Amino acid sequence: QVQLVESGGGLVQAGGSLRLSCTASGIIFAINAMGWYRQAPGKQRELVASITSGGSTNYADSVKGRFTLSRNNKNTVFLQMNSLKPEDTAVYYCNAATIRWGDSWGQGTQVTVSS
Repeated sequence: QVQLVESGGGLVQAGGSLRLSCTASGIIFAINAMGWYRQAPGKQRELVASITSGGSTNYADSVKGRFTLSRNNKNTVFLQMNSLKPEDTAVYYCNAATIRWGDSWGQGTQVTVSS
């Protein structure tokens, strides 16, 4: 019902920056929130940041002050990641949440931060 296309990610040294983007298509009018999750090897998937349709944002404590989630229109979000740390290394997944049709996920993009 909602399709998500991600871009960005890659390899960066500690202290560097990366920008992820995610564009939604399909029933975008039904999206209540969009955001990014990440999953490191051997760990559970965790919320990184999210933004509601009203513009309210929420961040994991571990990324506050370093990551910024923004939205240029109703269906594209950007995650600006600054001051990256090796512990930020993970596969990052875009998420779109709807009440009626549940959650949709992107294919995931690898972020690797070298020390």
